[in-house]
This record gives sequence, structure tokens and C-alpha cells, in this order.
Amino acid sequence: MKERMIVIGAGPGGLAAAMLLASKGYKVDVYEKQDRVGGRNAELRLGDFKFDTGPTFLSMIHIVEELFEASGRQLKDYMEAIELDPMYELRFEDQNLIMTRNYEQMRKQIDENFKGDGEGYVRFMKDNAKKLEALTPLLQSRMDKLIHMMQPNVIKALPQLEVNKTLYDVLSRYFKDERLKMAFAFQSKYLGMSPWECPGAFSILSYMEHAYGIFHPIGGVNQLSQAMAKVVEELGGTIHLGQGVKKLVIENRSVKGVELEDGSVELADEVVINGDFAHVMTHLVEPGILKKYSPQKLEKKKYSCSTFMMYLGLDKKYDLSHHTIIFSKDYKKNVEEITNTRMLSADPSIYVQNASVTDPTLAPEGKSTLYILAPVPNNFSDIGWEQEKGAFRELVLDIIEEKSEFKGIRDHIVEEQLLTPFDWEHDYSVYKGATFNLGHQLSQMMIFRPHNKFEELDHCWLVGGGTHPGSGLPTILESARITANGIFEQYGKAPVPTSPLPVLEGFS
Repeated sequence: MKERMIVIGAGPGGLAAAMLLASKGYKVDVYEKQDRVGGRNAELRLGDFKFDTGPTFLSMIHIVEELFEASGRQLKDYMEAIELDPMYELRFEDQNLIMTRNYEQMRKQIDENFKGDGEGYVRFMKDNAKKLEALTPLLQSRMDKLIHMMQPNVIKALPQLEVNKTLYDVLSRYFKDERLKMAFAFQSKYLGMSPWECPGAFSILSYMEHAYGIFHPIGGVNQLSQAMAKVVEELGGTIHLGQGVKKLVIENRSVKGVELEDGSVELADEVVINGDFAHVMTHLVEPGILKKYSPQKLEKKKYSCSTFMMYLGLDKKYDLSHHTIIFSKDYKKNVEEITNTRMLSADPSIYVQNASVTDPTLAPEGKSTLYILAPVPNNFSDIGWEQEKGAFRELVLDIIEEKSEFKGIRDHIVEEQLLTPFDWEHDYSVYKGATFNLGHQLSQMMIFRPHNKFEELDHCWLVGGGTHPGSGLPTILESARITANGIFEQYGKAPVPTSPLPVLEGFS
């Protein structure tokens, strides 16, 4: 008889795990409380307009391709992904930067605008190529036990973590100009962290974009989740939409299955959790069972920032960059307000996705979508979003119109939806609205992060941003591969292989 695997949540981590498990012949059931797959990676529809709910950058696409190949499929048969070049535009008070994957163009642009810092860019790329190569085995391996930290390739990688350096410290080795440092540091926001607190290891984030590119799937990054869901079903798995899990069924610290919101019980040999980690442990586990991750201890952990979202359907198109990041005048102050003093900034940094310039499927002819994101404090702050969101919306639109060529936006809005940290918590079950999950301080990484084979409950596994190796789509997908391989090892099946990094051309 086939072993039965239940996956809680149809986000990218859960769907990737389900796809790998189904490819090995297990009976796989995915339970998702929303009416669509994807979780934070779901499609959002407003009238005739289509948006990504969350992630809009797809990088390290070779990881996706490897997971499809491991499932006996080819990604290109399910999703069309276009590489964006330029990748994105950065707008500072007195300088714009067009970030490209073209190594020589990037070096030349930096030299012209930042007085010879092009040499620093060359060193940055060479050093981080070595750093990512060293760290990759660590990002692909289980970190559940001390012995996992003692593997030769992990020990070799540990110096690259630069435990005594922040991301800002590391970038200061390569770049003199503060704006240029920020151009290679803002990716720490993918972790919901400040460059002045984020561990130096994460200089690999901007390197990965410059080395391997950024892609846009036609239809949005949500198409990744929809493609994986299709493969799960082709392989015999079942995805139950609109069927949320009320609680884990636990006997003697062993997970036996799940109780659904309709009161029915579904038993399983293994349960894989793709829900937001802290939300699941405070809502799906009865009080008194967890010790290490009790509600009281979870509240004392460090969490990422949140995001204020605007999804706008417009009756016009802007022939401007696909991705634009508008930096606040005092970026460090803005970051401090988000992560430490937890107050709403009067001058926030803002990200604008103008995906219709690339993708005609998102809006009717002559119309377009704008996706606007401002990083803001999570719900450990005392911000009353019901009272504040209207004024903050106006502030964000004012800044975009003042600092970019997106002029007259208000005159063209025909559909609109706002999403605040309060909504992330209450509509998307994100603990304290911390959209990038647990923080990535060294005290909450690797063996110190909740383990892929969850240490407090038997037959319970984790995928997603709340477990190793962390948040961000590439690492979430790696978490699925790590977890699936842990289950395969337990049942005597061959693991899903990991490949070396793709060979790059243009620099060495």
C-alpha cells in the first residue's frame, strides 16, 4: 500500500515538495484553505487585471528546472519565462542606475557614474562567485543536527558566512559611494532585514541576480505555483482547494494527520507543513505540546519587516522599466524606522512593478497593471492600519509621481486593492504580518532555524521560508528538495539530485 503524504498549504514550497513526492509514487494530498494555489505566490485578479500577490522576481531559474526534471517534466512545457535585461532601474535623489546582467556594460556604467568603482564591481563579482560556490552545498543540505554542520563541504563554507561582518560591511570593501552600496544591498529586503544587520553572507543575493539574471514568467511569477500544481495532479496527487486545516492530529508528540476545518480527519504517514511557521505553531498545534517553539517563545523570536501593497489596474500604459526601485533620501533612517523604531516613515523606499511593459496578458489592450510595494514595520508595531492606510497610500503615490516618470497615476486608476500588514496577518495567516518570515540573523539560521524534519514532532516536516535555508523563492524551493530528500531517505528511496551551479560566461 502506498504511503500517504499530506501537505498543508499550496504555496511554492508545498507544491514543490508535493511534486517531488508524487513523482516517487506516494499518495499525495495538498490541503489549501484559499480557493487558488500559490499562497503568497498566488494570482490576484481585479476585474480584467491580473497581478502577482507577492514575489515578482524569479531568479536562479535553474533550480526550478532541476525540480521539474526530477519530477520527469520540462519547465518550458508549463511556463514561458522571459529574461529581463535591463533587470531593474534604481532611482536615487540625484542619480539613476539601470542594472543589467551584461558584465561589461555594468562595469562601464559604474565607472562613469561612480568615479572608478567599476573595479570594485569586478572584485565583487569574482569574490561572490567563489562565495556562492562554497555556500551552495550548505544551502542544499539538511541542517537538523550538529553532525550536519560537521560535513567537510559545510566546514569549508563556514568562513564565507562572514559571521562578524554585516552586508553593509562586506559591500564597503568593494564600493566607496553609498548609493552604489545600496544598489547591491537592497536585496536584504528579500529577507525583510536591514543591510546594517543582515549577515555578510547575503552579498550572494545581489550577485545571484547579476550572475544568473531575473526572469518574468508570462502571466506572472504566480505561474510557477500553477505549473507545479498541474504537475502534482498529472502525477496522481490531489490538491484540495478551499479546504483549510484546523489542527494537527497529534498523539504522543507524533503527527498522525490533520483535522480539517469541516471537522473531518485525514490520516497520513508524513505531514509536510507549508504554512507560515509561527502561525501554524500557534494556531494548528494545541497549547502545551510545543516547548522550544511555544507561543511565548515564538513571540520572542526576531521577525522580518512587513509590506504595504497597492495593486492598481490602469486605463493607460507607461513605457517605463519593468521593475523600478525608488530609494528614500535617507535610506538608513528609513530602514531603522522599519526594523527598529517600528514607525511609519515619512519618506519610504518604494518598489514599482510595471509588468505590462513586458507581458500583454496581464491587462486588456491599452491598459496596464501597477504593483507597488513599500516595506513597513511588522505588527509588533502599534500602527493602526485602518486609520493610517489612506494617508500612507497618498504619500506613496506622491513620492512615485515626484521621483519617477510614473506621472498622473491617480487619474488612470480603474481597479485598486490595498494590502496592509494587518491584512497579511488576518487574510493570509502570516504571523504578525512579517511577510518574509523569521529573521535571518545568524542566531536563526541553519541549525538554529526550525529544522526541515521538525524537531518537536515526529512525522512532521517543514518547507517554506520559516525553515532552512530561509525565505526567498530559490531558497524556499531548496527547502522542498531538502525535505523531500529527508522523506526519501527515511523510506529507502533515491534522493533528488542537486547540480553544481551553471557555468557562467563573461567573467571568471
